[in-house]
Amino acid sequence: MSRAFVSENDSQFEEGEVPALKIPLPPGARNYMTAEGAQAMLDELEALARDERPRLAAQISREVGGTGTAAAPAGGVDQDTLSRLRRRLREVERRIEYLTEMSARLEVVETEGQDPERVAFGATVTVRDAGALSGAPPGAAAVETYRIVGVDESDPAKGSISWISPLARALVSARRGETVSLRLPGRGPAFGDRGDRVQLTRAGMARSSGDRRPGAT
Repeated sequence: MSRAFVSENDSQFEEGEVPALKIPLPPGARNYMTAEGAQAMLDELEALARDERPRLAAQISREVGGTGTAAAPAGGVDQDTLSRLRRRLREVERRIEYLTEMSARLEVVETEGQDPERVAFGATVTVRDAGALSGAPPGAAAVETYRIVGVDESDPAKGSISWISPLARALVSARRGETVSLRLPGRGPAFGDRGDRVQLTRAGMARSSGDRRPGAT
């Protein structure tokens, strides 16, 4: 699950100085996720709140109480260890805050029963540079396959893009064989580095099977 919206710099701030939490969703939008992505998010939240946070708090308490560690015998405090634990606890608290907010907005999107010929959330789509339709040599057009998922599930390098990304927004509701247009400030390696208008044609799609709601067995 992506951690791009929980700044690595947050741990550098003392309590009360941490900047406002960044929520990577349009105002008022739900946090749409696949069933597996939602389950992974809820599992992480539970593990952090139930296990990691209490463990760190107990370690800090032992350090402050001077009960002794290998680095600091009883009666002494290892300031480096204490600083590291407190920093890690702030990171965990920040992550819990973020996951709690995102889970409050969670809406699992069921893909079963959706039109297999129309692009929707959860669809796997194959796209190619529409320039190939205007006489480009065979094999010259870049072809890429992506799955449209939630903002915290996205990983373009592994073929998953967020539903709020420009490409996903352009493709949603398109049907097999349609051409859509979008403007990207900087294209990835698949479609070159020019910032001009790009046309993509939807070549195919498939959906994962066995979608289940979080917590289902």
